[in-house]
Amino acid sequence: MRLNISTKIVGNKVILVPYRISHVEKYHKWMEDEDLRLQTASDRLTLHEEYEMQQTWLNDVKKCTFIVLDKETMLETNDEVESMIGDANVYLKDSYDGLVGEIGLMIAEPKFRGKGMGREVALLIMRYAVTAIKVKKFEAIVSLNNENSIKMFNSLNFQEESKSTFFKEITLVRQVDEEFTDYLFSNTKEYNELPTEENK
Repeated sequence: MRLNISTKIVGNKVILVPYRISHVEKYHKWMEDEDLRLQTASDRLTLHEEYEMQQTWLNDVKKCTFIVLDKETMLETNDEVESMIGDANVYLKDSYDGLVGEIGLMIAEPKFRGKGMGREVALLIMRYAVTAIKVKKFEAIVSLNNENSIKMFNSLNFQEESKSTFFKEITLVRQVDEEFTDYLFSNTKEYNELPTEENK
């Protein structure tokens, strides 16, 4: 998270902010949900372990983590914790043909699902990864049970690279070329990258 530690991205319906200490308790409550852990292939942690994980991510140069805020709630309340609806990550991996970004996201609050917010989050974080980090290829490893995520990535022109029946996962990929970069820009008309305070 070192790369985006002081970066906020404001979109149309959502705002992406760095994962701060103040977010941990609500994030931990989300991850108490067994279905969310299953969909995101996450382990159950204690609250103490969650705080430790936040600090680990904070200092990780290969992990870019944002908390997703509902923009409308944030404008009304100016309260990040109350506005939290999910998270988004890009895990960076070196490859022979450039930097690969493994993208993952969740909309944890049920009432905000099915409203196009996950798609907007994916577009915003990929635009950031392409312009600020120079990612050359995206990879999404998705649970075979998560049909909505698979459909979303397919709609973003990701292609199936592999499928594991043992792990019950599918790997979808998208090469970053001029066409895809233009697509990201044309589908993120409202994109403002701003400075923000870190880790509070």
